This record gives sequence, structure tokens and C-alpha cells, in this order.
Amino acid sequence: MRRKLFENRIQIFLVIATVVMTILRFLLNEKGRTNPDSIRFMRTSKVFPVIDNTTTPLGYPLSLKLFTFFGFDEFWASKIIGLLAYFFIVYFAWKKKFYLKETILVGGLFSFVSIFSYTMSESLMLPFVFVFLYVARQIIIGQIKGAKAFVYLSLMLILLYNIRYPALFIIGGVLLYGLLNFRKHYGKTFIFSGITGLIFVVLYKFLFIDYFNETYVEQFLNIGLHPTSKLLVELFQGMTTTFNPFIHIANPAGGIINYGIYGIGLLNILLLSLLFIKNNLSETEKFLVFIGVSGIICSYFVQYFYSVNAIDYRLMAPFSFPIWLVYFRKLYSVLGKFTYGITVLSLMTGFVFTWLSRGNYLENRREITKFLKSEKMEDIPLKFYMENEKELDKIQIAELISTVNPRVNVTFKTEDTLKKNTLTQYKVLQKIKIDTNQFQ
Repeated sequence: MRRKLFENRIQIFLVIATVVMTILRFLLNEKGRTNPDSIRFMRTSKVFPVIDNTTTPLGYPLSLKLFTFFGFDEFWASKIIGLLAYFFIVYFAWKKKFYLKETILVGGLFSFVSIFSYTMSESLMLPFVFVFLYVARQIIIGQIKGAKAFVYLSLMLILLYNIRYPALFIIGGVLLYGLLNFRKHYGKTFIFSGITGLIFVVLYKFLFIDYFNETYVEQFLNIGLHPTSKLLVELFQGMTTTFNPFIHIANPAGGIINYGIYGIGLLNILLLSLLFIKNNLSETEKFLVFIGVSGIICSYFVQYFYSVNAIDYRLMAPFSFPIWLVYFRKLYSVLGKFTYGITVLSLMTGFVFTWLSRGNYLENRREITKFLKSEKMEDIPLKFYMENEKELDKIQIAELISTVNPRVNVTFKTEDTLKKNTLTQYKVLQKIKIDTNQFQ
């Protein structure tokens, strides 16, 4: 009884520490944990019901929009969604007795803290992935059957796709897993649900994407986009940082520290593989690992013809999440309560990194708000000029502006700088000072 009580206290401590770290992660970031995609998400939410792009599904922008009805702006709505996403996963795991220990352990890893603190759709997708895994497990063990199983699983696949397009890989994974297990009682349910998901994807393409952007496919599909030599290196770097439990970001400038980061990740992948091979996986665990691995494989091959960012911890989160769950379950069976030490150490490492690379978002927000009000630009459509997409120091200013006025479009046209509603890094920094750091 005492051991159980002690473990419960550890879990409560980790949940509280994770929430605190999530809040610190965006408050101690100079631009509140946003990136160029965040600008698009918040702008799409702000201008809805006008559809200004189809690069992303509407699930996340509409979620931001929902919270604006309660008095929050799009930026703070994104942070509330991140925190609620984490709370929901833990509560659902506790309520359904589904991977509770593992959920707390995984959620406290610094990489997932970074995701929950980000203004990005992965934070919203993770709780839906978790419910999807639970529904699939209930079907596999026979707790949900027949038409009900088909409807539940199909609905989860459709919901996932409406949050992030890479959910297509999950749909494909469900279909393939059903085909590989056709003779089992859940095989047909997985097959028909996967087919239903694919039909929805096709209808979505013709009825939504093509309606608002007829050239979408032409813009983003390009055979032979990257050479294999480059993609394999990025795959290695992406996987070793994704599965590094302590540090998920390598130094862009290179250096000896990256050998340690990649090395820890590689050793963890080898240990993970060894545990999976030496320990018999249950039917549910096999499915979780299969969905994760198939998603990672698809994410790699899609880079050959679809323009996406290089594989990293954020893009892999929906696929690494189920693998981490199974890994921690197997690790707990070996190490027991010492397994919690991994998450504790990860949170400590995250705090040190966050503190060393800190920037004061609230101060920067006050400065940029004051600037926009003085220029009478707080509520009008804006453009931010950059010479090219590689000017990361300049895009940070646009990201910061978007947290106050989301109606920002980045432009690369020199002639736009003559317009009154176009801002540049020089125009902003000559009037205000931004608290920056050397790491982000």
C-alpha cells in the first residue's frame, strides 16, 4: 500500500512539474514558442470564415477560434489548447486505465513539453491520437464490436485527418494492419475503416482543397525533390533527436555536442529495439508499434515528392508517441520505479536549456503591442518583408507580431515595402528593443 501511495505521489509530482515546465517553456521564449507555421494558423483562425489557405486542415485554426469566444486572442488560445491537451491525455488514461504510468512518463519528456507549449497543431493532435489508440485497442481485445467498432474507428481517422494531413499515414497504417491480420476478428473492421478514411481524404481533396486552391497539388508535389543522400542523413538526425529522452534539438552550427545528442538517441533506439525483440509484445502493443513505425516510414518517403520540413521530434510526435508508450511499459517492467527518473532528468535538462536560452516573451509582447498601437496597426492586415525564407532573425519579428496581430502575411516582394501596412525588421527595431537569445 505504501509503495502504491509513493508511486501515486511521484506521478502527481510529474504532472505538476510538466505543467509548470510547459508554461515556463513559452513564457521564457522570446516569441512565445511560435514559428512561421504558427503565423498561418493564427491568421487562418482570425480571418475565418474566409479561407485564406488550404495548406493545413481547419481543425486547429477552428479550435483557436473557439477559445477566442471566451475572450482570449489566438496566441493565448493556442497555449490553453496545449495545456488542456496534456490534461485530457492524463485524465483519459486515468479514467480508462489505459497506459497511465506510461502517459505521465512520456508527457513529461522535454520533447513533448516543447510540443504542448508550441502554437502548432501537433499539440491538438496528440489527445486525438491517444483516443484513437484506445479505440483500436478496445476493438482488438473485443470490447467494441460490429458496426459500433467500424463507426468509432472511422470517426477517429476522419477527425485526425481534419487536424493534420499526416494522419493519412495513420489511415494507411490501419488499413495495412487490417490486411495483415485479415483472419482475426478485428481485421475487417480495420480494413473497412481504413478504406472509409481514404474515401474521406479523396472527397476532402476534391470538395475542399480544389475548391479553394486549384493549384495546391502542382505547388506542393515535385518528384525527386531531395536526394537520398540528404534524406538519409536527416532521417538519422531526426530519429536520434526524436528518441533522445533528454535533448531533442541539435546545434544547427554543428560541433562535438551533437555527437553526444545523436549518440544518446541512437543508444536509446537500440535499447528500445532490443526490449521489443526480447519481450513478447501483446496484440495491442504490436499495433501501437506498427502505427508508429509505419508513420515514420511514410514520413520519410513522402519527402521525395512533397515539400515538407525535415523529419524532427515535432513532425514525428504523433508516430513516436505510441512507440514511447510501449517502450516505457517494457522499461518499467525492468527498472520499476527507477523509470520515473528518466522523466525527472528530462524535465531538469529541459529547465536548464530553457533557462540558458531564455527570452522574455511578456516583455516582448508589451513592446510589440506598444509599437503596433503607435503605428495604428493592431487591427489591420499586415505584411512583413523578408528577402528570403532563410532570414531566421527577421522571421522571429514576424512571429512575435503575429502573437498580437495574427493578420500577418510574409512577403518577399521588394515593391511591397513601399506600402504603409508593410513592416520590415528595420522599421520595427529602430523604435523598440526585442529581448533575444543566442539559441533560438
